[in-house]
Amino acid sequence: MHTGDSYDFTAIVEGGGDGGVPHGALLMAFGAAVHGRDDAELARQREEVRRTLGEEALVDACGVAAVFEAVVRIADATGIPLEDAKEAASRDLRADLGIDRFADLKKG
Repeated sequence: MHTGDSYDFTAIVEGGGDGGVPHGALLMAFGAAVHGRDDAELARQREEVRRTLGEEALVDACGVAAVFEAVVRIADATGIPLEDAKEAASRDLRADLGIDRFADLKKG
């Protein structure tokens, strides 16, 4: 956001689209395949990222997926709370995207 670029964060929770990110739809499909259970789909998406963006971009995409998975698991396992400043700064975005409902679902 510091670059002045605009992104569509609704793509994260609604699926589809590209989020305003170059090759965003491809990267979202790859991310969904990484977290899915279909090995054949993962292989297809991995090859599509490699073919479209190149080997280095595939390595980067794999790294981002792995780090995201690790950070989320650590935060969930340890119950890391959202700091007050981050809670306030992200309140409108979380409301727009409906993100807080995920925490409510987890409690239930």
